[in-house]
Amino acid sequence: MVDDKAREIDVLIRARYPLIYLISWEERRVLAALREVVAAQNKQLFLWTETMGLRPGVVQSRPVAPVAGAEEPTAVLEYIRTSTAPAVYVLQDFHPFLQAHYPGSSLVVRKLRDLVETLRTSYKTVILLSPLLALPPELEKDVTVVDYDLPTVEELAGLLDEVVESVQANQHVDTTLTPAAREQVLKAATGMTLAEAENVFAKCIVKLRRFDVDTIIAEKEQVIRKSGVLEYYHQIEDVANLGGLGTLKQWLQHRTSCFTQKAREYGLPAPKGLLLLGVQGCGKSLTAKTVAGLWKLPLLRLDVGRIFSGLVGSSEENMRRAIKTAEAVSPAVLWVDEIEKGLSGIRSSGEVDAGVTSRVFGTLITWLQEKTAPVFVVATANDVSALPPELLRKGRFDEIFFVDLPGTRERRDILAIHLRRRRRDPEAFKLEELAARTEGFSGAELEGVVIEAMYRAFADGREVADADLEEAVQATVPLAVTMREEIDELREWARLRARHASVDEPAG
Repeated sequence: MVDDKAREIDVLIRARYPLIYLISWEERRVLAALREVVAAQNKQLFLWTETMGLRPGVVQSRPVAPVAGAEEPTAVLEYIRTSTAPAVYVLQDFHPFLQAHYPGSSLVVRKLRDLVETLRTSYKTVILLSPLLALPPELEKDVTVVDYDLPTVEELAGLLDEVVESVQANQHVDTTLTPAAREQVLKAATGMTLAEAENVFAKCIVKLRRFDVDTIIAEKEQVIRKSGVLEYYHQIEDVANLGGLGTLKQWLQHRTSCFTQKAREYGLPAPKGLLLLGVQGCGKSLTAKTVAGLWKLPLLRLDVGRIFSGLVGSSEENMRRAIKTAEAVSPAVLWVDEIEKGLSGIRSSGEVDAGVTSRVFGTLITWLQEKTAPVFVVATANDVSALPPELLRKGRFDEIFFVDLPGTRERRDILAIHLRRRRRDPEAFKLEELAARTEGFSGAELEGVVIEAMYRAFADGREVADADLEEAVQATVPLAVTMREEIDELREWARLRARHASVDEPAG
């Protein structure tokens, strides 16, 4: 089956583009598509690798001897120049020979440039196939770069059907999938190569005797880990563990099925993301974990500080790689924690870092505005004054929520949640009275009260009681006291600029 990228390559070959640089990890899939394209044009296909030399690209039943005299990089380029037959030559992993550290790279680059004019006036095309884009400046104007996309849902569906057919005779394997379950399996496999998807489908069959969405999603962690710039976050939370924030939770509940095909057919676009502003310790980070749990999507964490490194140009490349990786494993939730800290130098970027921070930020906000991949971004910030105004512009996020200190009802709910998580019955405590006495406490401080009370009781060798909780409250100086001015200023900013995340009365 010829996909859209194969059709694009077909057009480029017919239009006599001399040099095409295909970026893909999937040699088997790309070569299968190229065989169809080249056969339709009645041309020959040749493959070259450093290990096997030049050989015919058609599938052979037995090994074929390589073309004599075309083993070395310069030799194969000379062979292409002198050949007369209409053909497409695929040079696999040719990029190291174009780099300055390779002895003789200048000669290889020069021969490629000399070859361009010959290719333009013939029926020959050279394709450089590599998982990495490494192109010397001398070739930039002569090479057409094509990113060969990862498999589409239709291609993954075809692979799934093949796997089902291959094991259908096995009575111990359950391959029955409802339409909804099939969509979930394919959604979970999106972002994998065909080889990776085939492996994880086989893993499900061998390990569980059925297709399992959680197993497939867990396999994506390998893709994340190898990127080096994103972290696969396992600690997703149940929405029941998020105290208060009723408006925000309702907003999320309404979008639970937002990434399904049914939503697309209804005419709904995939949501872009949320920007959560507010007081420290009030549940912004917990919300990111809750979104992933509620929507059953993988949670990726982007540490903006990790993007920046000492090598010139690597920070921008790190951001592009992070974006590409997130899109590859989509649908997913991308959590950008305390985004203002990573972008704090944006205003002085030109003077202090030669504009690196500014360029990285530009890449990020352009992607936030224009992205089409189903990556839901949850960005959190404590200091709104440090945020660049461009980030707050409409269109970057679906909604900006202000997360305030919890109100009385929310404080009671939060105390109950933390007691329940520590195997204590909330009904055994006077939580209404305790909630009334903890005005101005954040969610994190309320958790600290429960933990401190339990430490006191444990040290005395008894069960925790209301008195322990009271003492822990009295010993705590909440953030609302130490940072009253800053919190008041933040509330005033958010009053007309953001949506309140809670339905409870504001604290303070």
